[in-house]
Amino acid sequence: MQEQHRATDPQPPQPATLPSSTFVDTLRAALRGELLTPSDKAYEETRPVYNGMIERHPGAIALVADVADVIRCVHAAREAGVTLAVRGGGHSVSGLGSVDDGLVIDLRRLNGIRVDHQARTVRVEAGCVWGDVDHATHPFGLAVPCGFISSTGVAGLTLGGGSGYLTRSFGLTIDNLLAADVVLADGTLVTASKDEHPELFWALRGGGGNFGIVTSFLFRGQPVRNVIAGPTFWPIDKAEQALRGFQELIGGAPEQLSGFFTFNAVPPVPLFPESLHGQIVCGVVWCHNGDKSSFDRLVQPLLAEVEPLLHGPQEMPFPVLQSFFDPLMPPGLQHYWRADFQPHLTDEAIREHARRGGTLPTPLSTVHLYPLDGAAQRVAPDATAYRHRDAMWSQNVVGVDPDPANVDKLRDWVASYHDALHSYSTTGSAYVNFLMDEGQDRIRATYGDNYPRLRQVKRRYDPDNLFHVNQNIPPAA
Repeated sequence: MQEQHRATDPQPPQPATLPSSTFVDTLRAALRGELLTPSDKAYEETRPVYNGMIERHPGAIALVADVADVIRCVHAAREAGVTLAVRGGGHSVSGLGSVDDGLVIDLRRLNGIRVDHQARTVRVEAGCVWGDVDHATHPFGLAVPCGFISSTGVAGLTLGGGSGYLTRSFGLTIDNLLAADVVLADGTLVTASKDEHPELFWALRGGGGNFGIVTSFLFRGQPVRNVIAGPTFWPIDKAEQALRGFQELIGGAPEQLSGFFTFNAVPPVPLFPESLHGQIVCGVVWCHNGDKSSFDRLVQPLLAEVEPLLHGPQEMPFPVLQSFFDPLMPPGLQHYWRADFQPHLTDEAIREHARRGGTLPTPLSTVHLYPLDGAAQRVAPDATAYRHRDAMWSQNVVGVDPDPANVDKLRDWVASYHDALHSYSTTGSAYVNFLMDEGQDRIRATYGDNYPRLRQVKRRYDPDNLFHVNQNIPPAA
């Protein structure tokens, strides 16, 4: 089967074509927004992406002002054969919001939000980050299920699926997506929903940026205002007991209770006792969409079984939790990640985590295990492009450091940790937003049985693979 795939898949895209001076002058004159080239003063401050390990130098960056600008950029790039990349929040760890030599369509100025509190819907333009959404929705007692860091872009997280603190309660971000406005490869603007362009809507929910440029999203808001949230830390030598106990607890808990398991060094901030600063621990960052007494009752058996070093959950507005890690992960750090979907963790897998979790190579490096059960598993695997609804855990091994000199150390540790746990993954696949440049087989595994259907949708909406700077799904032959 692999040889057949190689025979029918299109050839990999060629290196990007540098925009000509005529292309730049013509497009600049046509835009309401700005077109930056390397000779412009603002180019260098606009060019970087979130991951400091990724250095890309586009031939031009279009800071689009409106949807009409997006359409003009698509027409111009297609007609001139210039490679396109699309940047929303710029958080792609593999740097897929930029490209050497080609044209970057930068959406950051498309940042409007409208909350209809009566209909409980939220219209979000594609340049927003999740902190913008939280700011707009919280006064109405609403939230859109999203991720774990408020500076993450709405567009990239949504198009990949979107797992986060509210996944157990309300499903993935895509399970709360009602419609999307999309600029297609031929420059037309369409609305995709269950009633209009339903196959495109199916593909957008997990298929990434393969099918067009989404300029706005319509989400269903969920009733969330304050949550019980914060960390519990255990000594690293209690990791096996703590991880086993957390898995047992979360597997039978009400869906209002969530949190993720972590191996991390305690940050040297006043929030934590100075005696713990820098200590490698294991723990859970909790989120309970309920009252404190019910939270205490639910987690007490775990705390009684494994005595914590610190237990700090308290009531807080959901946006406070969502921005909790922002100061620790500013743009420009060196990131190297490897991920897997995991089933129910076996005793052997838990022991392997316990053996390796204390070996973090740098203070910002970490390992996270995000639960994916509850509401997310009540959606059929073929109902959206996001396939792996039976996975219990999304595991991410994250190497992070500010110093480029430590890149090799990060890569070696991440690869070793990931390889040791990869055999416990039943699918060989991972959450697409956590993938780096890992090859076509890894992308194919991530979509599983949905992959052939995605290629058919790609053939219908982007037959020439104009949108290929992504975790690419080539059009069917």
